[in-house]
Amino acid sequence: MDSKDSILVCFAVKEEAKFFPGISGEKGCERLITGMGQRNAGTSIRKILSTLRPRMVITTGFAGGLNPELKVGTVVFDEDAAAGLSSKLIKLGAKPVKFNCAARVATTVEEKQALWKSSGADVVEMESSVIRQICHEQGIPSATIRVISDAANEDLPLDFNALMTSDERIDFVKLAWKLITGPQKIPQLIRFQKQTVFAARKLANVLNGLLIDGRN
Repeated sequence: MDSKDSILVCFAVKEEAKFFPGISGEKGCERLITGMGQRNAGTSIRKILSTLRPRMVITTGFAGGLNPELKVGTVVFDEDAAAGLSSKLIKLGAKPVKFNCAARVATTVEEKQALWKSSGADVVEMESSVIRQICHEQGIPSATIRVISDAANEDLPLDFNALMTSDERIDFVKLAWKLITGPQKIPQLIRFQKQTVFAARKLANVLNGLLIDGRN
């Protein structure tokens, strides 16, 4: 399907897209849930681009803060020059940053500090570089727009890397066992879930302002 007026908006998991419905069809925004990690993201984007030719691809969702100045709920971005979104994103309160696309979740303050020092990046996430590389190969402008779900000075409530299946999905049996054997983690997990809902709302506010509210 040739849909040159459409924008493809890629999220790793549905929780990130909770408040951004998108608008299907011509001059709309097609949503894609790619799955977590570079392998899933690469497979998903190649598959959809075999049938859809959007005018732009945006890779979006949650990200971990590495720069201590970035607070939870801050929307951050990087883009190809051809995307032409920077001025509007800045007006909407988003900040231009350097991203690091990692193979694993940075779960502790110590990991984040080490990654900040070694990479010089402000933010870490897991899918954007492969999506944007494939878009580059196909001549499609792209941008990364993410929201800080956990700040540089915060540990995540669990080591999510230890809960992943071989295809980079959360193993809910392992998660349940972790909570049964460590119930003290439950309040931390609830707080983090509320934090991600807050971050998802902030992200949707920017995406809606950028792509939906001002569309022609």
